[in-house]
Amino acid sequence: MIQVKPLQKVNPLDIEAERKYYVHAVATGTVDLERLAFLIANQSTVREADCYAVTLSLVHNMIDALEQGKIVKLDKLGSFQIGVNSMGVSTEKELSANAVKKAHVNFRPDAGLRKMLKNLKFKVTS
Repeated sequence: MIQVKPLQKVNPLDIEAERKYYVHAVATGTVDLERLAFLIANQSTVREADCYAVTLSLVHNMIDALEQGKIVKLDKLGSFQIGVNSMGVSTEKELSANAVKKAHVNFRPDAGLRKMLKNLKFKVTS
């Protein structure tokens, strides 16, 4: 069950407008690579250290591929791709790489994760 809490926000398009309440998902903890390696090792015949090493290698190789502009598709998990935010310019000739303000990673979940998102249950906490 996903815990959500009320969060009052201002309308960025009209800061004078009445503030409204929205739900905000509350994290209930963190699971890191070490914990995932432990869990995977206990669900298979692979040792924990091997799981951790493979996972770290996966992260390293994902970073390399993303830096090369590639989409990283992990079947049954989803796809990762670099996205950018940029400043607008009037003409195409004015556009340069300097227009990029910030880069981020886009994640597109695969079918199993999308199905999970449709079936989540929520509980409001304070």
